[in-house]
Amino acid sequence: MNPMPICSSSSSSSSSSSSSSTAKAWIVHSILAGTAIAAAIGVRAYLGRARKFRTRVVGIIPARFASSRFEGKPLVHILGKPMIQRTWERSKLATTLDHLDRKIAESCADCSDVIMTSESSRNGTERCYEALEKLEKKYDIVVNIQGDEPLIEPEIIDGIVKALQAAPDAVFSTAVTSLKPEDAFDPNRVKCVVDNRGYAIYFSRGLIPFNKSAKVNPQFPYLLHLGIQSYDSEFLKIYPKLQPTPLQLEEDLEQLKVLENGYKMKVIKVDHEAHGVDTLADVEKIESLMRERNLS
Repeated sequence: MNPMPICSSSSSSSSSSSSSSTAKAWIVHSILAGTAIAAAIGVRAYLGRARKFRTRVVGIIPARFASSRFEGKPLVHILGKPMIQRTWERSKLATTLDHLDRKIAESCADCSDVIMTSESSRNGTERCYEALEKLEKKYDIVVNIQGDEPLIEPEIIDGIVKALQAAPDAVFSTAVTSLKPEDAFDPNRVKCVVDNRGYAIYFSRGLIPFNKSAKVNPQFPYLLHLGIQSYDSEFLKIYPKLQPTPLQLEEDLEQLKVLENGYKMKVIKVDHEAHGVDTLADVEKIESLMRERNLS
């Protein structure tokens, strides 16, 4: 298996005008909720240095060619362009990113450099860490942007960055949206539950919470994890050294290793219709949606 490349563009990005005002309102509300509480009880010692600035931000799209569920998924064409290129173009519209890297060298002809990561990295978080170590500049926050979200809203990227900047007791931030009833029992759609301060409690491939009837409760606001996440760069150096944890291994979800080790994760809720690509059939759905919205 060949190592996986990252290529980067350091050009400045402009904001997107395609997102709805509702989405922006939800993000702002989610960031403000709970940010007044910054007590670092139980937080690791390095947070005691109050990394309150966290101003330098890099975005990384750690896509893998050798996906077990969909071989070559990052390079599958969506209306004439590789999916990772679609994701990269959308991500460039975020205003909080100082630098944006993407992987898969074959689709990066217009990028300024290529960084190789080894196949020993076990997940996207570890690949982001390895890429971060090889970048010349230093960053305070690393944003892990899923390469299979070609319609990601740039406001969501900005939202999780601002959420992490506003929560000094958190080392990680991510986003959720409303779960569709038809996705309730799909193991590829990761669910999330949060506390009343906006911090993650648990992630699962199963439906959570689960009730006695074993059926979907149409009145309950189930949450779908969107996959995009950002990390404090100092924590990202710690993450690969943490041993795999029981819940992480059972669910095959890297976020659980963070929670099982006692770290805090800030969650924002956004109004976003998830368009992740898990199968070839999802590509057809994305293309159909883009045609409806006149997106080239």
